[in-house]
Amino acid sequence: MEGGEEVLVTPGEILGKESDIKAGRGAYVAPHNRTIYASLSGRRIFIHPSPHSPDQRPIVEVVGHKAHGAVPEPGSVVIARVTKVMARAASADIMCVGPKSVREKFTGTIRQQDVRATEIDKVDMHLSFRPGDIVRAVVLSLGDARAYYLTTARNELGVVSAESIAGGNMVPISWTEMQCPLTGQVEQRKVAKAC
Repeated sequence: MEGGEEVLVTPGEILGKESDIKAGRGAYVAPHNRTIYASLSGRRIFIHPSPHSPDQRPIVEVVGHKAHGAVPEPGSVVIARVTKVMARAASADIMCVGPKSVREKFTGTIRQQDVRATEIDKVDMHLSFRPGDIVRAVVLSLGDARAYYLTTARNELGVVSAESIAGGNMVPISWTEMQCPLTGQVEQRKVAKAC
C-alpha cells in the first residue's frame, strides 16, 4: 500500500476496505460492503495524514489522465523560471503553458542560438538571463530526453520579471537592459517587449 509504486486503475476496481483507508477524489465507498472502488481511470495514489490527525488512515485518490495539467508542445507559449545559466545555454523550469499552470516538472533549455533572432554569434548567456528570472518563451521542439528546447528570439519573448541583486523588482528600460528601482543599477537582460 505504498504510494511510491505507479498503479493504474480503472472504474470499479477495488482500492481497499474503508476500515483501512479513506476514499478521496476519484474513489467512492460502496455502502453495502464498505469497500472503496475507483470511479475513474488513472493513477492510484495514497495521501498519508499528518501525524496530528485523529484519523490515521491514508486517503486513496485516483488521479485521472486529464488531471495532469498543461503539457508543453511545440509552438506553445510558456512561462519559465531560469534555474541555471551556462556559457551556451540556460536551463529553466516551465511553470505555465499558455494561461494554464503545469502540475508536473518540465525543464526547458534556451540555447545560445535561440536567444534572439539577430547577431546570434554575439549572444552572451550571462548578459541575457540570470537564475530566478521569469521568461516568456516558445517551445521549439521536444529537445532531448531531459528538456524541451525553448526560444526567446521574438520581440515579445524574453525576461518578463527579474529581481535585482538588491532584491527589487527590475523595470525594463530597453530591450537589453533592466533597472533596479531601489539602487538605480542597470543590468543586462534579453527583455520581453510588453504585449
